[in-house]
Amino acid sequence: MVDRRRTGADYIWDVLLIIGTAGAAWFLTKNVLSTLQSTLADPDKEKHEQARIKAKANLSRLRKARYYDEGDEEDAATGEQRGPRIEDLVLNEYENLVALEVVAPEDIPVGFDDIGGLEDIIEEVKESVIYPLTMPHLYSHAAPLLAAPSGVLLYGPPGCGKTMLAKAVAHESGASFINLHISTLTEKWYGDSNKLVRAVFSLARKLQPAIIFIDEIDAVLGTRRSGEHEASGMVKAEFMTLWDGLTSANMHGLPARIMVLGATNRINDIDEAILRRMPKKFPVSLPDKSQRLRILQLILKDTKTDPNKFNIDYVARVTAGMSGSDIKEACRDAAMVPVREFIREHKARGSSMSSIDPSMVRGMRTEDFFGRKGAGQILMDNHARAKSSSDEYEDIDDEEFAAETSAAGVKDDEQAA
Repeated sequence: MVDRRRTGADYIWDVLLIIGTAGAAWFLTKNVLSTLQSTLADPDKEKHEQARIKAKANLSRLRKARYYDEGDEEDAATGEQRGPRIEDLVLNEYENLVALEVVAPEDIPVGFDDIGGLEDIIEEVKESVIYPLTMPHLYSHAAPLLAAPSGVLLYGPPGCGKTMLAKAVAHESGASFINLHISTLTEKWYGDSNKLVRAVFSLARKLQPAIIFIDEIDAVLGTRRSGEHEASGMVKAEFMTLWDGLTSANMHGLPARIMVLGATNRINDIDEAILRRMPKKFPVSLPDKSQRLRILQLILKDTKTDPNKFNIDYVARVTAGMSGSDIKEACRDAAMVPVREFIREHKARGSSMSSIDPSMVRGMRTEDFFGRKGAGQILMDNHARAKSSSDEYEDIDDEEFAAETSAAGVKDDEQAA
């Protein structure tokens, strides 16, 4: 066995090995502790980072002509101070989460022309809500009185077009549309829901003019009760406090161009303090005959109908008591009847489905709305009453029939109002 004595070089290598091992251990421990500390400080760091990336992509669609190429500028026509460009906005982690709910006006495929039967409400919404929100300079001669309302409520039976009207308001106004969901304000960590509420209003200020839309607002801002959970009560209190702050003027003396728009079919369940903050309330009731006729014309404008066997006036009469959504579903069912017949005929003849010519499908007829299991009960009852007095669709007295069949609809209208 060779006896080798340690030289100075061996000691140097030992020292270097010890230093290298200690350094590696130090860096490893530092990185582990840093990661652990970061995780403990923000358990949802990965979630917030993903939200930041998605929010940036979402907000990039909001680039509009109202934003100039150079930061803050003043509109020569209105004297109004412009906000910063969308891409220059700095958002915190909570604003990034809310920004995921922002919808660009051009991405909303609904306009006032797509809504039938609500012409009176639409005109009032334009004059008292949209114009003050988007063109405040027109109302500057009495700014405090004619400013856009801080809150607007649409209420009425389900399926009458409240949500559709809200989308049209956002589309026509060109305002940033924050479609606020209940889940957006719900967080597992105590106090985070309040921060999200604060982020809703701070983001709206950065994107103004903006509309904060809350569908089924009674579920979010319902009446406060003594047995209510503390966190829920705090969220409502925070929301109302920040909502009141919308009326305060900015550094240029102009009120914030932010509006909270709510929709509900249970207006009595909304907290009284919330109702006070929504001075504009529009009842969206069940449509009358002329409104139903307009709805049918819009729904069927691109649908092939039989000119000799389709009576739209009769369909408008027998749909008394039905909402716009019910009428649309009835039209959908009726439109399937000729398609179903055409397919079955070709199958019976053994024809290939790929060779079918869609233009050969017959047009929709009045009878397609009736005699099927899928037809609505109100529609079938009204049709039965109509047929008991006449065998022909054209020979029914309009006024007498409307008086009979709209009784249920009138009752619902009175309850909604």
